[in-house]
Amino acid sequence: MLAYKAPLTDMKFLINDVFDFQSHYQSLRGGEEASSEMVDAILEHCAKFCESELSPLNQSGDEQGCHFENRQVTTPDGWKGAYDQYIEGGWQGLSFPTEFGGQGLPLSLGVFKSEMIGTANWSWGMYPGLSQGAMNTILMHGNDKQKDCFMQPMVEGRWAGTMCLTEPQCGTDLGQVKTRAELNSDGSYKITGTKIFISSGEHDMTENIIHIVLARLPGAPAGTNGISLFIVPKVNINDSGELLERNTVYCDSIEKKMGIHGSSTCVMNFEEAKGFLIGEQNKGLHCMFTFMNTARIGTSIQGIGSCELAYQGSVPYAKDRLSMRSLTGTKQPDSVADSLIVHPDVRRMLLTQKAFAEGGRAMLYFACQIADKMMDCHAKGDTQAYDEYDDELGFLTPILKAFLTEAGSESANLGMQVYGGHGFIKEWGMEQIVRDARISTLYEGTTGVQALDLLGRKVLLGKLKTFKAFVAQIKQFIKEHKNKKEMKPFIKVLKKQVRQWQWNTIKIAYKANKNRDMVGSASVDYLMYSGYIVMAYFWAKMADAAHTKIKAEKGLTPFYASKIQTAEFYYERILPRTLSLQATMQKSPESLMQMPEEGFTNS
Repeated sequence: MLAYKAPLTDMKFLINDVFDFQSHYQSLRGGEEASSEMVDAILEHCAKFCESELSPLNQSGDEQGCHFENRQVTTPDGWKGAYDQYIEGGWQGLSFPTEFGGQGLPLSLGVFKSEMIGTANWSWGMYPGLSQGAMNTILMHGNDKQKDCFMQPMVEGRWAGTMCLTEPQCGTDLGQVKTRAELNSDGSYKITGTKIFISSGEHDMTENIIHIVLARLPGAPAGTNGISLFIVPKVNINDSGELLERNTVYCDSIEKKMGIHGSSTCVMNFEEAKGFLIGEQNKGLHCMFTFMNTARIGTSIQGIGSCELAYQGSVPYAKDRLSMRSLTGTKQPDSVADSLIVHPDVRRMLLTQKAFAEGGRAMLYFACQIADKMMDCHAKGDTQAYDEYDDELGFLTPILKAFLTEAGSESANLGMQVYGGHGFIKEWGMEQIVRDARISTLYEGTTGVQALDLLGRKVLLGKLKTFKAFVAQIKQFIKEHKNKKEMKPFIKVLKKQVRQWQWNTIKIAYKANKNRDMVGSASVDYLMYSGYIVMAYFWAKMADAAHTKIKAEKGLTPFYASKIQTAEFYYERILPRTLSLQATMQKSPESLMQMPEEGFTNS
C-alpha cells in the first residue's frame, strides 16, 4: 500500500528560506502569533495526523467508496472517525477569526494544512475543503445575523458546507441556471430546482450541511446578471442556531465515477427548501466567485498532491526494482540486474515529478502570501490595497488551477509508467492517483475555461495590467541576481523567456483584435506556456536560496544540492517545452475552424 510522508523539509525550505514567512507574518495584523515555533508545531502535528490517520484510509476508501440508500450517504469505514479527530484537534478553524471559534492564524497556514491533507487523502479532504469555501463566502458576503448563525458551528466543524452551481443543462455557462427562488412572508426564500455534481452534498460526517446555492428570482434579468446566491441548510435552524426539522433538500443519487470514490458526488433536489439570500439580489455570481476562487486554489493543491504522491511512490520502487544493466556499466554487481533508477529515462520521469511537485508548491506558497495580504487588507478596511492584491492573485489563479493540475495528471501517469505493469495493478496504488487526478483538470473550470479566463479576461480585457505587474517582479529578480556567478545560467535563460513571453502576448493581442477566435485557439497553449515560465521563475528563486544556504553552512548538503540539480533539470528538460507552445499559439485559428460541422464524422 502506498503510504504518504509529509515533505516537511521541503515545506520548511520554502517557508523559511525562499519566502521568509516569518517576516511576512510580522507584517500582518495578528500575525505575530504565527511564530516559527508555532508554525513548526502545526506542520508537525498535521503531518502526523495525515500520515497516521488519513493516508491509511486512502486506498481502502477508494475500494469501498460511498454507500447510498434512502437518500442517505455513508462514507467509507473509518472516515467519520478521522473527521471527528480532525475537529477535536481544531483544524477546521485554524485560519478563521477567533470571534467565530477559530484560531485567527494567517490563511497560508490553512493552505499548508490542506496540502498535506489533500496529498494524503484527497477524497477525504474534499469534505472539510468544501466547508472552508462556504465559510469564506459567508464571512465575506453574509450579513451579521448570518455570520452569527452559521460561522461558529462551521468553524468548529460540526456543520459542513457545499457549493451548488451545476445543473443538468448547464455547467460552466451559469447563465442557464433554472433553479428558482421565491420570497416567503418571513423574509426567507423557497428554493426549487436540481443541482448535479455536488461534492459532499450528502454525508454522515456532520450534523448539518450548509448549501451555498445559485438560483434565480422571479423577474430577474436573463443570463448571469439575474442570478442570486442563497444559504440553504440541510436541517432548518431557529434564530439561535439550534437544529429544527429536516429541510426539503435531498440527495437523490450519487455518481459512479472514474475516481475520488470516497467523495460523495451528489444529485441534489431542492423542493421548496428554505433558504436565505446572501449578498444583493442578482449579484450572486459576484459573491460565488469567493467560493469558486477558494475551490480553484484548492484544486491546484490537488495538482501538487498528485505530483508529490506519485513521486513518493515512484522513488522507492525505482530504487528497489531490478531491471537490466546500466548502459555505462554494471552498477550493482552483486545483484542479477541494476535498479531502475540507474536508467536515464526513469530518472527523466522521477525528476519531472519532483520538479513539478516542488515547483508547484513554491507557486502555491507565493500565492498564499498574496492571499494573507488580501485578508489583512480586508480586516483593516483598506479596499484599494485589497483590490490590488486581488488582481495579482486573480492573474495567477487560472495558472495555478490549470497548469498545476495538468502537471499533476502528467506526473500521475509517469508514476504508473515507472512501475510498468505493476502500475496498472490496484494494490500498488499508482493507478488510483491517475484516476483521482484526472478530475482536477475538469472541475472548478476546465483547463480550457481557465485558459480563456487568463488570456481573455485577465490579460487582454485587463489591458495587460496584471501581466505587466507580474513580469515586473520577475525583471526585478533578474536585475538583483544577474551578477551572481552561480545564478547566471538561470538568469540568462529566464531573461530570454520573459522577453519572449511579453512579445508573444502582444502578438496574440494584435491578432485577436482582427479575429476573436484567436483567443480561443491560443488560450490553452498560452496558459501552459505561461505556467512553464512562472514555474521557471520560482525554480530560480529556489536555486538562489539553496546556493545561499550552501554558502552559509560552508558545505554542499544533499538537500540543497538536489534543489539546484532539479532546477538545472527543469531549465534544460522541461522549460524548452515553451518553444513548441509559442509556435502553436501564434498559428491562425483557420486550421481549427475551416472544417464544416459535417466534416466531423467517421462515416
